[in-house]
Amino acid sequence: MIVLPRKYGKASRKCSRCGDHSALVRRYGLMLCRQCFRELAPKIGFKKYN
Repeated sequence: MIVLPRKYGKASRKCSRCGDHSALVRRYGLMLCRQCFRELAPKIGFKKYN
């Protein structure tokens, strides 16, 4: 059985840090899931405004 790589859909993209497929932040080419984004956001330079 030949498994082809996904070209579109949710399974075609994964978090570059942990490999998760859910809740990706793709803006600015980050490709991080939301959990990894929250951990790395201050180091990257994102600030939380109230």
